[in-house]
Amino acid sequence: MDCLEHPSWFDGRGWHELFESGWTASDRMGGKSVVECGSISMSLPKRVALSFLRRVGLTSSQRAQRRRSRLANQWLQGQGLEVGALHNPLMVPPTAHVAYVDRMDVASLRQHYPELATVALVPVDVVDNGETLETFAADSQDFLIGNHFLEHCQDPIGTLKNWLRVLKPGGVIYMAVPNKHQSFDRNRSETSWDHLVQDHQDSGKGSRADHYFEWVTLVDPQPVAHQAAAQQHLMAQDYSIHFHVWTPHSLEVFLSRCITELHLPYEICAFEKNGSEIIAILRKRVP
Repeated sequence: MDCLEHPSWFDGRGWHELFESGWTASDRMGGKSVVECGSISMSLPKRVALSFLRRVGLTSSQRAQRRRSRLANQWLQGQGLEVGALHNPLMVPPTAHVAYVDRMDVASLRQHYPELATVALVPVDVVDNGETLETFAADSQDFLIGNHFLEHCQDPIGTLKNWLRVLKPGGVIYMAVPNKHQSFDRNRSETSWDHLVQDHQDSGKGSRADHYFEWVTLVDPQPVAHQAAAQQHLMAQDYSIHFHVWTPHSLEVFLSRCITELHLPYEICAFEKNGSEIIAILRKRVP
């Protein structure tokens, strides 16, 4: 792929033509972004790259979706699973075939999430707990997609172990996690490594009540007199809150320490900020 330091090559081209041809951009070290379209790649200062993409008509949401698609096209093929897709499944290439997994059927999901009443939900092919995947055999899947799922897990380390269990050697995890600084979690503290290890040891039971209380005080703050009742209501409902919170740095540290300290059998193949989320591509090691 050609990499051009200056965008003089597009002088005279129509902006509509450039937009239609499909642009993506990704952050790089040193304050630059790489803007790509087909075989053309430009390394630009981030401000210049943002201005360029705005001129060709891409919104921040479109840029995020195109980066998602670029990584999916690069890494996903064969037969795999997407857990917890709800109304926002990942667009995958024609070479990838997805079965959708959720802990409830569609009718039950609509009751549990009334805020999604007006949007289409993906059909649930398999009702199973996406954190354990007990109905799936070991080494049976080519890939697993878990977008905006890991933060909902009471035991993220255990979830990663189970996802790796069902993957074939060389299989891929495609995951996206919200960046705390750009979400409703902004007032919460990052989840520490020690906390995640403790949650793995007791399956999150010891911190569950504290997480729900944090939710009703910092994310969806309730009047003080109603906080305890709101906490108990959500716990009784088993409502799927964000139990854990990451920034790009703390997520990278977490995924790296799972390898170096817990010896989880994967390598980090890609790690990119993508608008308000962070995307990580993990590949199961081949013995």
